[in-house]
Amino acid sequence: MSIIEAYNKAWENGDTEALANILHDDCVFNPHVGGITMSKSDILGFAGGDNRPTSEHDRILFENDEVGVAHSIVHFANDSDSEAVLSFMRFKDGQIISMETGATPLSDDYQLIGS
Repeated sequence: MSIIEAYNKAWENGDTEALANILHDDCVFNPHVGGITMSKSDILGFAGGDNRPTSEHDRILFENDEVGVAHSIVHFANDSDSEAVLSFMRFKDGQIISMETGATPLSDDYQLIGS
C-alpha cells in the first residue's frame, strides 16, 4: 500500500495509531487556511477528534519515494463549504515529513472560516 493510501485509510478511520506510524516525528503540516503550522501531535489530535474533516473521491495524482500529490473533495464539520483540496507531501524514511494543501471552494458564496 502506498504512503498516501495508508494515510487516507488511517484518516478515514480516525486511526491515530496508524497515523502515528505514517507521520514522521518531525512532520510539519501547513494547511491552506489560518496561516498556521501543525506538528505531528497537532495532526494526531485533529484526526482523533469528532470534528475531523471527511473526504471523498480521493485520488493519488503522483507518488514516488520522495513526494506525493493527492486530490480529494473535503467536507468540514464546522459547517464551512466543502472544498476541492490538493495536497503536496514530502516523504522521509517511508513517512510523511511535510504536507501542504491548497483548496478551491465549491460554492459561489464561499466564506473562509477562521480568518
